[in-house]
This record gives sequence, C-alpha cells and structure tokens, in this order.
Amino acid sequence: MSVELESEPTERTGWRALRTRLAERPTLNLAYRVGVAVVGIAVLVVGILAIPYPGPGWAIVFAGLGILATEFAWARRALGWLRDKYRQGMAWYSARGPVMRVFAAVATLALVIATLWALGTFGLVGGWIGVEWQWLRSPLTW
Repeated sequence: MSVELESEPTERTGWRALRTRLAERPTLNLAYRVGVAVVGIAVLVVGILAIPYPGPGWAIVFAGLGILATEFAWARRALGWLRDKYRQGMAWYSARGPVMRVFAAVATLALVIATLWALGTFGLVGGWIGVEWQWLRSPLTW
C-alpha cells in the first residue's frame, strides 16, 4: 500500500505570482529589491530612533527588519538573532525586580528629556507661550 504525497501546486497566485514575474525580469527585480531596501531601512531607522521613547520602538525595528527579510537573507538572519537577544534582554530585565524597573524608567525619562531639550523642543514650546528663558534653548545651533 503506497501513500501519495500531495504536491505543491505548480501555479502560483497572488503575491507570489507577482514576485515570480518580477524575478523573471532583471531590471524590475532590481528595482523591486532597491525599493524594499529603501523602505525597510527607513522603517528600521525610525524604529531605532524610537527605541528609547515610550511607544512601539522595538516593534518598528522588527517591522523594518521584517520588510528587509522578505528579500535579503542577511536580514532574515539578523531578525532571528535580534529576536533571541531581545527575549534574553527582557528576561534579564524582568528578573531584576522593582528597583531595576524604577531605575530604567528614570533613565528613560532622563534620556527623553535630554533629547527633547537638545532638539530645541522646550525652547519652541516656551516661545509659543511667551517664556524665553535661556536654559530652555537647545545647545545645538541649527
């Protein structure tokens, strides 16, 4: 008695069919891969910049790597490695208890305040409400 294995359908549909047609044309394939790289790197950079701030910084980083991983093997490897390191880091952080959590929250708040000050946000908002204190101004000259 033999068991027949179901074979994969030879005809692709949807996104895979489009991707297969693009791969058959070198110029379009290159343009597609460059487009994926540009979008993926842009999302990745935004995510990296957002990590220290409240919100979905790490989720944006993973999304950027996910976009890149659709076309690049190095991004698939990096995404797997980063997921493992993130899980290890969060496990370490969770095991430290409430003192570490308070310290991390205070350090994050200090980083956010320092960044907003350096970017001139406090001076800008102060100008809107008529407060022109020198220390609110950014040390960076734009």
